[in-house]
Formats: sequence, C-alpha cells, structure tokens
Amino acid sequence: MVAIRTILVAAALCAAVCSAQAEVRILASPGGQVGPFLELFERVRASGERVVIDGPCFSACTLVLSMVPDDRICVTRRAVLGFHAARSIDRRGRTYAEPEATAAVLEAYPGPVRGWIVRRGGLSSRLLLLRGRDLAAIYPRCR
Repeated sequence: MVAIRTILVAAALCAAVCSAQAEVRILASPGGQVGPFLELFERVRASGERVVIDGPCFSACTLVLSMVPDDRICVTRRAVLGFHAARSIDRRGRTYAEPEATAAVLEAYPGPVRGWIVRRGGLSSRLLLLRGRDLAAIYPRCR
C-alpha cells in the first residue's frame, strides 16, 4: 500500500511539475508526502534552473520556497501558494498534528513568506492562500 501511494505521489509530481529548458514550471500541485518534494526541489536547486510557479502550489509543494533561492523563483498571475500546519496520518488513517515539524517548516520559509503567514495567525489546520498582489510583493512576476 505504501509503495502504491509513493508511486502515485511520484506520478502526481511528474504531472504537476514540467521541466523545460533551464526552468521548472509548477502548473498544479496539491502537495502530498514531504519526502518526494524535498528530493525533487534538492535536484532543482542543484541544477541551477529557475522555478516558475504558474498555478496552485499547495502544502508540501511550497517547500520549493525553502529550497530554491528566491532569485530563481518567479510567479505568474495564476500562481497560488497554499500553506497549512504539518500533519501526519497514522496506520488507521487518522490525521494528527505535528507541531515540531510545523515550527521547523515555518522557520525554513523565507522571511517575507514567514511574516505573511504569521500576520495571518500562523500555520494551522486551515489553508492560507497567498496570491495576487500579496504574492507579487514577495516574488517577481515571470517574464
């Protein structure tokens, strides 16, 4: 079951993140398990490629902000970043909070993103959406 879930997450990553010449374009990502995102964004960071956020980038997808330098990230008008507290699922399928992981993730975000989240009450179970003018004030529009 875990192997099937991992394959599905990997397939979703491939569908959501398209690589082009010298850029990675995030078109739509609902997030998922953190591990595959960390591996992907580590490769992107090492490659020197630019990241274009061109649609929804939720949950674990937002870790790109922590792993790729700010000067290599740009956003389009369709970009939306979705943040929430870290959580895990036990063997019975029950979700539970991960306060230490939440604190670590919040601290890892760049200062302007962290400040935006804190001004809205911090990371919790509710989804915070960063888009439009607020997002454009933090990351440049893609050219």
